[in-house]
Amino acid sequence: MKISFKRIDHVMLCFPEGQEKEARRFYEEVLGLEEIIDPDRPHLRGAIWYQMGNIQLHLMTDHGSNSSERHPAFEIDNLEESRQLLESHGIAVKNLTPIPGRNRFSFRDPFDNRIEFLQYVD
Repeated sequence: MKISFKRIDHVMLCFPEGQEKEARRFYEEVLGLEEIIDPDRPHLRGAIWYQMGNIQLHLMTDHGSNSSERHPAFEIDNLEESRQLLESHGIAVKNLTPIPGRNRFSFRDPFDNRIEFLQYVD
């Protein structure tokens, strides 16, 4: 079984606690991005999302942990089969806060990089 990759869905970057204003200034004023504002999506609380063509940029506060939350998110076609494959190799899979229209989970590679897999659902 192979993981069926489609595209990068989003990239998440972090900014230091207390620097949200500077993060917004840079990404909105310098890079010219427009924030995705959706009151029906409570998971956005504490995060800043931007649309960049057909991918999204997600920003969150980094609380200084050793294991960073920075990550790419890959859209795939076979989420559950991919979960089983990873688990069969002894890789711990973490269920993530639900996002409407997406099933998703994350895991860490051998170098402690966080990777997210997601699949859009109807």
